[in-house]
Amino acid sequence: MSTLLWYWHYRLKSPRGLNARSSRGEIEGILVKDADGGHACIQPWTELGDPSLQKCLDDLGGARRWPIVRRALRCMEMDGAARSLPDPLFDELDVPQSHATLAGCDVAMLEQAVAAGFTTIKLKCGRDLAREREFLAGAFASHPALKWRLDFNEAGEADELAAWLASLAIEDRMRIDFLEDPCPFSEAKWRDLFLKTRVPLAVDREAAPHRADAQHMVIKPAVDEPWLLAEAAQGFGQRVVVTSYMDHPLGQAFAAWEAGRLALQFPGLVGLCGLQTHHLFEPDAFTEALGPWTPDFHAPPGNGLGFDDLLGKLPWKRLA
Repeated sequence: MSTLLWYWHYRLKSPRGLNARSSRGEIEGILVKDADGGHACIQPWTELGDPSLQKCLDDLGGARRWPIVRRALRCMEMDGAARSLPDPLFDELDVPQSHATLAGCDVAMLEQAVAAGFTTIKLKCGRDLAREREFLAGAFASHPALKWRLDFNEAGEADELAAWLASLAIEDRMRIDFLEDPCPFSEAKWRDLFLKTRVPLAVDREAAPHRADAQHMVIKPAVDEPWLLAEAAQGFGQRVVVTSYMDHPLGQAFAAWEAGRLALQFPGLVGLCGLQTHHLFEPDAFTEALGPWTPDFHAPPGNGLGFDDLLGKLPWKRLA
């Protein structure tokens, strides 16, 4: 891979904060390209422990030790190799379907998701448990067939969540597919929370090969090494959920490609994923290239990860 790099600074705009730890309405990131034609995305979430965007840029031009930078380099390598053939990476690749992500208790967005055909909803939780319980009660009644994934981004507290879940009717608790990062990972606390509630848990931010006290493993190709985690999950009998990093559509495409490859390599391991997040941001030409918000991923046109025409028009800046 070439050492000559260029980048383009972007901002994604959202009408609301996207999780319990971030109230930002503008999310900054960069697209990167090399002289071989490879492209990648770097969009750190400093609230969740990532280095700042400037530190990522410095690392990209230097030691390249941060996982988010190393994964971008891997993306660039694979994308560049495919574009050089030229070859679309999504040809004959079956990408798993996705849940619908709701950044908050938004009835209109829920109805839009149902109309689009989603059968499982991922709700960002942890800001206001009382309001979230009220929202879920209405949704359970209106759409009893829906399954729910509740993502707390480690903002919860285990005892409080156990009591909150106990306040739900048994049939409603059974509609919860899993709790994602309910609180900071702790083997003892997570094991106790599962034994008390019998609601499966999914580990995301602290995903690692030895996280046996979770029933699901969330893999984010933007920062995780998918093969390493998938092999460990298979060994522990966990299900795998591949998700985007709520990043630029190019990053979404990379996550979708990795999800398709994992599903091919590990039959039966990868379940319903979370690869459709472009609806969370104001639309632009890149989000339009991903098509409508549906459970199915729509590969953008072009070679490699796609977006050929749009990437070619960006005002790239040389990385010093």
